[in-house]
Amino acid sequence: METEVQSNFTYLGRTFNNLSVNNSSSAFSDCSSDRSGEFTTTSSQSRRLLLARASDNYSDELIKQLVSNLESNSIDVATQAAMEIRLLAKNKPENRLKIARAGAIKPLITLISSSDSQLQEYGVTAVLNLSLCDENKQLIAASGAIKPIVKALKTGNSTTKENSACALLRLSQIEENKIAIGRSGAISPLVNLLETGNLRGKKDASTALFCLCSIKENKIRAIEAGIMKPLVELMADFSTNMVDKSAFVMSLLITMAEAKAAVVEEGGIPVLVEIVEVGTQRQKEIVVAILLELCEDSFGYRTMVAREGAIPPLVALSQSGTSRAKQKAETLIALLRQPRSTNAAAAVTTTPPTASGVSF
Repeated sequence: METEVQSNFTYLGRTFNNLSVNNSSSAFSDCSSDRSGEFTTTSSQSRRLLLARASDNYSDELIKQLVSNLESNSIDVATQAAMEIRLLAKNKPENRLKIARAGAIKPLITLISSSDSQLQEYGVTAVLNLSLCDENKQLIAASGAIKPIVKALKTGNSTTKENSACALLRLSQIEENKIAIGRSGAISPLVNLLETGNLRGKKDASTALFCLCSIKENKIRAIEAGIMKPLVELMADFSTNMVDKSAFVMSLLITMAEAKAAVVEEGGIPVLVEIVEVGTQRQKEIVVAILLELCEDSFGYRTMVAREGAIPPLVALSQSGTSRAKQKAETLIALLRQPRSTNAAAAVTTTPPTASGVSF
């Protein structure tokens, strides 16, 4: 449905004519990051907002005015400015550098710490959209954004939490930020979002965790935060379309002894074997690698996997899977068929080892 915004509307000295914009509820469906839906605004605010989205070019002066408004004592003025900045950064990639260079990042970070939930949401989403520009990522982190974003991830509304997870994902694409994000307490609320969030929240959390858990200390934090429980649950439910994402995260963690014990404790072995049997080719390839890692150094785990009926689907996979899956399946079958030896009698660990020297 098209909504016409009629001619000759003037805002901040600029006249817009005969603009037509889409009035669907998924206002940001063209972007996988800022997906907050429609804004609840007055008619006048909505009109200005739609015009901001439709405009091809905001001048430097107009952007500076919006940045100045972010620091207004009026919540309404600051909210309006944050809404327009997030849209300008969302819809026009060339505006992201302009907005950052105009000094928007620090006042937006201040808004993320606001007690007003709407202002917090707009602030964190504007920062997310600015972070879509690679040149802005380090400036955002250096300006002190990580801790406020983590706080918003813990305390914000559902949209704020989702966009906070996305913002942390963007910032974690710079390697040194992964440590800072983990040490700022992000891992536990991301695991919580993975477990309790809506489907969008779960997807955002799993993607952020996949990126952050490429370093060991964040893997330990995720395991101790109980990540295996939601991962196993999501992998057991094919209807969520979260099997692949969850399996990729598990594959990062499973190299650690704590993760192996946690998978077993959460009932993961039957789930993994089922995926080998009925999953897609990609799912089978990821999961057979997880099972191989689980079984390599533990006769106890091998026994559990074999008793779950893994050998027949593994044989089928060794004959019809991808080349990588075939190789892993053959290796795992050989392991499962090995007799127990004195050097391969590792007992099943029921309590994962604890890590020392890691802050949470």
